Amino acid sequence: MIAFRNFALRRGEHLLLSQVDLALHAGWRVGVIGRNGCGKSSLFAAVLGEVEADQGDIDLPGKVRIAWVAQETPSLPDAAIDFVLSGDTEVHAVLQAEAAATAAEDWNAVAEAHQRLAEINGYDATARAGRLLHGLGFPPETHAKPVSDFSGGWRVRLNLARALMMPSDLLLLDEPTNHLDLDAVLWLEQWLLKYPGTLLMISHDREFLDGLSTHTLHLHEGRAKLYVGDYTSFERQRAEHLRQQQIAHDKEQAERAHLQSFIDRFKAKASKAKQAQSRVKRLAKLQGTEAVRAERAFRIAFADPPKLPHSLIRINHGDAGYPAVAPVGGTEAPPTRILRDVGFGLEAGDRVGLLGPNGAGKSTLVKTLVGELRLLDGERVAHPDLRIGYFAQHTVESLHEGQSPLWHLKELAPNAGEQQLRNFLGRWNFIGDRAFENVDGFSGGERARLALALIAYREPNVLLLDEPTNHLDLDMREALAEALSDFPGAIVLVSHDRHLIGLVCDTFWRVADGHVEEFNGDLDEYAAWLRSRNNDPRPAKPAAAPAKPAPAPKPSRSKHELDTAARRARQLEAQVAELASQLAQVEAQLADPAIYGNDGGSEVGQLTQRQQKLAAEKDALEAEWLAQLEIAEA
Repeated sequence: MIAFRNFALRRGEHLLLSQVDLALHAGWRVGVIGRNGCGKSSLFAAVLGEVEADQGDIDLPGKVRIAWVAQETPSLPDAAIDFVLSGDTEVHAVLQAEAAATAAEDWNAVAEAHQRLAEINGYDATARAGRLLHGLGFPPETHAKPVSDFSGGWRVRLNLARALMMPSDLLLLDEPTNHLDLDAVLWLEQWLLKYPGTLLMISHDREFLDGLSTHTLHLHEGRAKLYVGDYTSFERQRAEHLRQQQIAHDKEQAERAHLQSFIDRFKAKASKAKQAQSRVKRLAKLQGTEAVRAERAFRIAFADPPKLPHSLIRINHGDAGYPAVAPVGGTEAPPTRILRDVGFGLEAGDRVGLLGPNGAGKSTLVKTLVGELRLLDGERVAHPDLRIGYFAQHTVESLHEGQSPLWHLKELAPNAGEQQLRNFLGRWNFIGDRAFENVDGFSGGERARLALALIAYREPNVLLLDEPTNHLDLDMREALAEALSDFPGAIVLVSHDRHLIGLVCDTFWRVADGHVEEFNGDLDEYAAWLRSRNNDPRPAKPAAAPAKPAPAPKPSRSKHELDTAARRARQLEAQVAELASQLAQVEAQLADPAIYGNDGGSEVGQLTQRQQKLAAEKDALEAEWLAQLEIAEA
């Protein structure tokens, strides 16, 4: 168990957290949420002992093993798989000892190393490291590459794989999905579901949190409150809590007004002085329930483009990839073809999500649509009024160091008035002096927001967005989803944020095995396709565009069968409702801080087990209910 007792933490003069009293039990998967700058990463640093509490303390079990993702990766000559393997320090040390003993021909030491490897299950360590690399998107041919050969984003993945390799009781993950694509996020979610220890994760990906969290820790205005359940459950509970708080505040304010009115009327009358004095005491004892302060809703918008042709851009029979490399005293290297015979077009109002395994060519397709990469074969047809807004990681990295948001906007519109530009930046939450601040001190989320603002100012009619949500917090992601939903032009989106994809995209195209084809399914069906693909040992065949098979005729059913299904569906609906009621009662008990006292551990464990059992029963009955309902409504 991890216990915070009257815990407080400062950053300079700024109080991040105060009066934190809570306990996190073994086996919990806790999503740590809150706006950027509220103290989430500082809380992790305190758990790791990197910063000291300004007040109170954190109690950790004596021999707890903590794994976390390092922020930096030096430019090492070690092979990627060896770097990941070194995360299991004990196995790594024994392997090194074995290699040294073999080199010295000390066969007794070699035998001892072999015995120790057998005791700690070290013989499969290399295979485990390979599976971690594969799951996080590293092709087999890259496992032996030096760490120094990988770019920054891929080194972040290596650090994540190394942390997952560490045997641990407590795993701390700070934005683990930021540098992953959708396939790697889906794999990581499944891996973490099987993790036996306690998991604390900071994330702004609500689907990821919903898929993993058993509890949610919300940091807000210097306080930390623990909720039972995933992010969606947290939203529901917090809304109810705020509603009850506002009701209590309104009731108290009415009582205050009534008491004050009596005091003002009768305090000067001798006959009523005693009653007035008693009401003064009553007034002083009122709790002072705080009114609910509505958080500023963060809203952004992409302006309607000045011109919006129907057909915007199209690739006909295109081969996409990278051109031939000029020779340096040798034979010219041939072009690298990533995608073949691409037929893809965008019309006004299209909202396309690109799906596909890592390295299959999603970014290549986007760059080809932008015109950043020229087709190796085929044609790219663009309307004369095409105006593209393109966001990629290098868009954020290309911001000018030492300059302000206002300077960047003036570069785009040198003739625009300063107040007009400041008004525009204010709509993107660069308010007041923030418009003049140096971007060097901006967080990753603020830089991404500025890059999106610069794109929006150009009033594009096509948005090509390659992982736009990295470093954006939940509020900004919701605002971006809303803005994209209202955008009248065409959108192509590559993102690991399933919530954003689901809200924005109407159609999906799958990029895999050198081809681009429409995917007639949702994200759950894509995840199933991905699992079947990864489990198939045979190499995938290039996907042709098959003729659409005629739908199979639905089997006819007798009236008796339909009536039976309808009756069973009604029974199941009532059972599901009863289970939902019982589950809500258990969650309400778990949400009560009183049960987390020193003697409440056994009760918490029993309630958690009951919660999991009820949830599993409810899911099973819901599945059967939907199946019977489908038969009855056929």
